[in-house]
Amino acid sequence: MSDSVRVLEPEGIIDSAGGNQIRRKVVDLLEAGAETLLIDLKNITFMDSSGLGAMVATLQTVRKREANLFLCSLNDQVQIIMEMTKMDKVFTILPDRTALDRTIES
Repeated sequence: MSDSVRVLEPEGIIDSAGGNQIRRKVVDLLEAGAETLLIDLKNITFMDSSGLGAMVATLQTVRKREANLFLCSLNDQVQIIMEMTKMDKVFTILPDRTALDRTIES
């Protein structure tokens, strides 16, 4: 992976507090020069609506900085909330980390 690519691996629950923590980390990475961010959700057990809202705000921040944001390794519950809210059409969701390399190369 390029130096401009950074990976976040949050753990536990993405609720209001967890989502805001992710957003702060993303801003720090963008300020450090990251151009592509991958949030690997393999260790997330649950995401609620406030967490989803924080993730949308994170995506808006990334887009304003003309960077790229990818999500990967969504569990069934997170996948369902993304599909029910149609956010699976807004976020770029990859099956796993290895898919990022293929996506960037193409």
